[in-house]
Amino acid sequence: MDIIGIGYLGFESPDLDAWREYAPQVLGLGIGASPATDPNSLYLRSDDRRHRIALHKGPLDRLAYIGWEARGRLAYNQALTRFRDAGVELSVGDATLCETRGVRELVRFCCPAGYQHELFYAQKWTPRSFVPGRPHGGFVGDERGVGHIVLMTPDYSDELEQFFTGLMGFHWYGAGAGKGRTGFFRAKLNDKTSHDIAFGHAPGHKGVQHIGLFVKSLRDVGETFDIVKQRGLPMQMTLGQHSQDPHVSFYHFSPSGFAVECIYELEPWHHDGFELNPQKLSLWGHELVGPILGSSVRALESLPQD
Repeated sequence: MDIIGIGYLGFESPDLDAWREYAPQVLGLGIGASPATDPNSLYLRSDDRRHRIALHKGPLDRLAYIGWEARGRLAYNQALTRFRDAGVELSVGDATLCETRGVRELVRFCCPAGYQHELFYAQKWTPRSFVPGRPHGGFVGDERGVGHIVLMTPDYSDELEQFFTGLMGFHWYGAGAGKGRTGFFRAKLNDKTSHDIAFGHAPGHKGVQHIGLFVKSLRDVGETFDIVKQRGLPMQMTLGQHSQDPHVSFYHFSPSGFAVECIYELEPWHHDGFELNPQKLSLWGHELVGPILGSSVRALESLPQD
């Protein structure tokens, strides 16, 4: 499937007001206009797309959906044929849902881990329209998408890996330096970063471990780091450089209980043609100063049965 990456992310939260302050003042994201079809949700921008992250009112903090961007209508139609031939149950988005997401067409489906996904093409955008929520050098978005997301699943199965590599055509990047069973995947057309989505095994639990947002300068990472410390926001890992990617980043917890990794690429991704097996997570820094799993990763019995 000719998929570019994550075009948008949707979350549910009982406290949109916290995000209304945190997103622009801490992260530097812009607040976009909510569509007429969904006036009570919060829409966030990181580039010239109409939105990249949506927060919908809900009883608890959790991931609502991941929107994958097909390269265009032909790639989208080819993907639908592939899904249907594989027997994947698809729900076709109606005109109202497409207008809410700001896309031409979309379908919804679930992966074997039980997370809701959407595939779309042609998201609305306006050139040179992005305005950050505070002085900020901007985010790396455009054709690369939002960034990445790491999810925990109670049952990390071979079927899950096959769904992303065999069916959706994602590249397998490896298990990383983490403990236990983990997997990193990147979309077919992503040749800029190591992963768009990753899964970790958490028996009896499910939820978002962290999302990663790429910024255009090291200064933006540093200034965000200072703001997080000045506000006393809970940190997960200090400033550091990963061994698997040429990235400098730090992790702190969002109002929804999952971590946000603010990332600057020191150099272009090496795009190695072999599977790396790093002996440690980071070359320097990234001291773990908070829980590795935030409050957004919940016991299965505490989650509503959709």
